[in-house]
Amino acid sequence: MSIIDSTTVPAEASATIVPGKRRPRARRRKLGPAGVAKRVVHYGLLIAVLLLLVGPFVFTLGTALKGPGDSVFSYPPYFIPRDPTLDNFAKVADVIPVWTFIGNSVIVATVSTATNILFGSMAGYVLARLRFKGNTAAYLLFLGTLVIPFEVIFISVFLTTRQLGLVDTLAGVILPSAVSGFSILLFRSAFLSLPKAIDEAAVLDGASEFQRYWRVSLPQVKGTAAVVGIFSFMFAWDDFLWPQIVLTSQENYTLTVGLQFLSGAFAGDDKVVAAGTMIAVIPLIIAFFFAQKWFFRGAGEGAVKG
Repeated sequence: MSIIDSTTVPAEASATIVPGKRRPRARRRKLGPAGVAKRVVHYGLLIAVLLLLVGPFVFTLGTALKGPGDSVFSYPPYFIPRDPTLDNFAKVADVIPVWTFIGNSVIVATVSTATNILFGSMAGYVLARLRFKGNTAAYLLFLGTLVIPFEVIFISVFLTTRQLGLVDTLAGVILPSAVSGFSILLFRSAFLSLPKAIDEAAVLDGASEFQRYWRVSLPQVKGTAAVVGIFSFMFAWDDFLWPQIVLTSQENYTLTVGLQFLSGAFAGDDKVVAAGTMIAVIPLIIAFFFAQKWFFRGAGEGAVKG
């Protein structure tokens, strides 16, 4: 039995085997002139995009909070009000029945979100998990609907809505957006990413086709459901063209349609118009704030097949 002399062990090896001793940190590589320039351009583009996206919102919010002593178009411009007030929001409620409009928009957006999640997931499950004649043709048909602008078909949609007796009703507003090809294709991609072993195990347990959809597959794509829900809610809440066409009574107006009265009543008061705009935008921000966890989780669902 030989004993290795500690003097023969290299210093690097002895440093790694000494208990309790920290490993030396790897030194960061210094950036050269090209690397610094690349980093500056990278962060410069990010800041420019941030200003383009956030700048209009900050300007509108600051305008809505400006008081009588503040100027909207002063030079140089300033975003933080010097005389902040909430009176502009009160004026909006005095001119239009804003709470009625908000209630109508909430009904339309909520029902549209629920129907897109329910019917979109059903259709997506059928396209992804069932094999039938015409499956590929149905998929291509839904895919083709994504490239057709609504302005091309809104006349035929209006005629159909009138024949159903849904003109000037919230149901008539909801019907065209009850389910979209975008929602169906998102769910199809998410269901395709699930391993087939899940369905096979459910079949062995005696689950029916609907049970496999409702109890097995759908709980696995909650992230995609959140993405579909957020986009459906935002589209239904912001939609202006279709509600403007199908609604004729003021008590049925959605918020986006009702806010057009501000442009006439307060054509010269940009602060009140900005306040009305913020009333329409703030609910979307709140909804995304509470659903962002599921949104970013669902953004990656369906990217890789299981």
